[in-house]
Formats: sequence, structure tokens, C-alpha cells
Amino acid sequence: MSDTPVLELRALTAGYDRRAPAVRNASLTVASGEAVGLLGPSGCGKSTLARVAALLHRPDSGALLLDGEPVRHWRHRAPRAQRTAVGVVFQQPRLSADPRLRLSDLIAEPLRATGRSQEIPERLAELTAGVGLTPDLLGRRPHEVSDGQLQRACLARALVLRPRLLICDEMTAMLDASTTAALVAAVEDYRATTGAGLLAVGHDRTLLDRWCDRTVHWDDVTAGVLSAPGAV
Repeated sequence: MSDTPVLELRALTAGYDRRAPAVRNASLTVASGEAVGLLGPSGCGKSTLARVAALLHRPDSGALLLDGEPVRHWRHRAPRAQRTAVGVVFQQPRLSADPRLRLSDLIAEPLRATGRSQEIPERLAELTAGVGLTPDLLGRRPHEVSDGQLQRACLARALVLRPRLLICDEMTAMLDASTTAALVAAVEDYRATTGAGLLAVGHDRTLLDRWCDRTVHWDDVTAGVLSAPGAV
């Protein structure tokens, strides 16, 4: 692992109403190559924090660092180097997938958006096999596949730019045990190959404990404790 954390959140406050933020004073560190589970009940603010960490939502206060560099802009205004350093998979694939796109185009979308279309055939072949998608599924649209098959495509899309940090926000909450195991295995294969960090958000302690190097409870994150490896 590198000495510089791939992700560092410092006293973040964020939400959609400044008078009642969903996240208050949250601090968390993910080392390069480390898998961290973030455990908490539904509605506590985990998904808002995940969106901030994925550069999709600007916090009201606090700091976020990627590879030791402060993030100053979010969404399309963030520098490409920082945007592409993070891959994210959400809980509900049908809300994060364009229903008009075939699965092959869904997976390849980030490559086209960053001017790397020449990589599409190679990356599609690598990723679809890795996440367990068969070639016959790639020509189908989201309404023609199951939730598990669509989530496999969403995971492939998150990995297509080879991110250094992967954020899985309740990625397996709607899936059966066999699909959950397959997706977790695909993430771990990717991390073993690349040394990427992982922030896995969820409410299943058993899954997070088995999957991650350490599991941090939401109350500890917002209290500023257990935010870094070795904290007690």
C-alpha cells in the first residue's frame, strides 16, 4: 500500500438542505489497496457521503483528497484526472443506466466520453468475462435483462477506465446470494490486479466484514474516530 491514502475525507458536512444536512462532520480514510466497509442503517447519510466521495455532490464544508490532492470541483467541473480516478456502483442499477443503451454501449460509455473509443473492443472482452456477462447479453437493453445482469454491466462500466478507487454503494442489496458472491469476486479480482482502494457502503455487517480489510460504523465516522487504519 502507498503511504498516501487514495481517499481522505476530513470533517465533511453535506446534504441537500443546509439547515438539515444528511452528513455532519464525517472523516474517513481509505489507503491505496485497502478495502474499507462503511456500515450504517438506511437513511443515515451513507449514500450522500458516497456521492461526495465519487465527486458527484459538492459538500457544504470540509475537505476531500484523492491521492493526497485536494478536490476543489465536483461533477463535470472536476478535472478529468480526478473524475476518472473514481468508479462508482449504486444500489439500483435501473436508476443509473440509460434505458436506451445496449449493455455494450452502457459499459463503453465512459471510454467514448473520454476519447478512448479505440480501447472499447479490448476492454469489453476483458470486463464482460470478468463480471460474468455472456456475449448474447451485450446487445440487449436494460429492460431485457435481470437486475443482476444489469448490475454486472454497471460494475463493468465503473471499472472500464481502470479507477484507483472503487465505491460500491449498497451494490448487492437487491441481489441474490450467488450474484452477490460473483460481483464481490469480480471487484476483488480487479483490486488484486490493480491495487485499487475500495469503499463498500452497506448495512450487512457480515458481508462487509468478510469482504473488507476493516469495517467502520457510521457513528464512528461522524464522531471522527476509527477513520484511518489502526485507529482505536
